Amino acid sequence: MPVVMAYLWGMPISKSFVLPEGKAIYFASDLHLGAPDAPTSKQREQRFCAWLESIAADATALYLVGDVFDFWFEYRHAVPKGYVRLLGQLAALSDQGVQLHVFTGNHDLWMADYLTKELGAVIHHGPVVHQWNQQRIYIAHGDGLGPGDRTYKALKRAFTNPLLRWLFRWIHPDIGIPFASRWSRSSRKRSGHLDNRFMPVNQEPLFVHSAAIHGATQADVYVYGHRHKPMESQSEGWHFVNLGDWLCHDSYGRLDKDGMVLTMPDKA
Repeated sequence: MPVVMAYLWGMPISKSFVLPEGKAIYFASDLHLGAPDAPTSKQREQRFCAWLESIAADATALYLVGDVFDFWFEYRHAVPKGYVRLLGQLAALSDQGVQLHVFTGNHDLWMADYLTKELGAVIHHGPVVHQWNQQRIYIAHGDGLGPGDRTYKALKRAFTNPLLRWLFRWIHPDIGIPFASRWSRSSRKRSGHLDNRFMPVNQEPLFVHSAAIHGATQADVYVYGHRHKPMESQSEGWHFVNLGDWLCHDSYGRLDKDGMVLTMPDKA
C-alpha cells in the first residue's frame, strides 16, 4: 500500500529490516531539549550524548520516538539554534551505518527534512510497524492516540494544517521561534504534572489503543513516548512499552534477538 494511501486509511506504514547477529535496536523519547532553560537543557543533552556514545558499538538502529525538542520549526533557511552536541553525535552514528528514525511529537510536530538532509534520518509523522527479523514492532509517539483527549486532538488537526504552517513561516524567526518556544514551555507547565500521574497500565489510553489495533497489526511489541512515565506490560502475546523520558528517568528501550527490555538507570 502506498504511503499516502496507508495514512489515508489510518494504517501504519509497514517495513521489514534485518537485525544482524550481535546487534541491537535502541529507543528513546521525550528529551524536550530547550526546556526549561539553556543550562538545564545542556546538562540533559550531555547525558543523552554520553548514552548515544555508549550504544554505538552494537546499535544497528536508533528510534527517537518524539519530543526530542521542546519546540522545533523549520523555516526554509533557518532552524532553532543549539543542540550541536546531539546533532554531532547523531551524525557520527549515521556515518558508521546506524539507521536513524525520528518521530515527530506534540512539541516538535513541525519537523520537515532538515534532519534527513543533514543526518540521513527518516522522519515519521505517524505510527509505523517495523519488522526486525521475526519481531513486529508498532512505534508511535502516542499523542492523540487512544480514547479521550478530544481537545488536544482538535488542536493537533489545526497545528498540522498546511495553511497554518505556511502562515507561521512568514513570521520572522527572531519573533516566531521565541514566541512558540514560550508557548510550548507554558503548555508543558500546565499539563506536565499529568505526565507522571499513576494509572494502572491496562487503563492507559495507549495500552487501550494497542489492544484495539492488535488484531489488525499483530505486533509483538508496541512502543510509545509521550507519557513520561516508564512502564511496560505483557498481555496475551504482545508487549506494551512506554519509554518514559530524559527529564526525570533517562529511560530507554533495547531490542535484540531475545526481545525488548525497558531500562531505567538509577541517576542517584
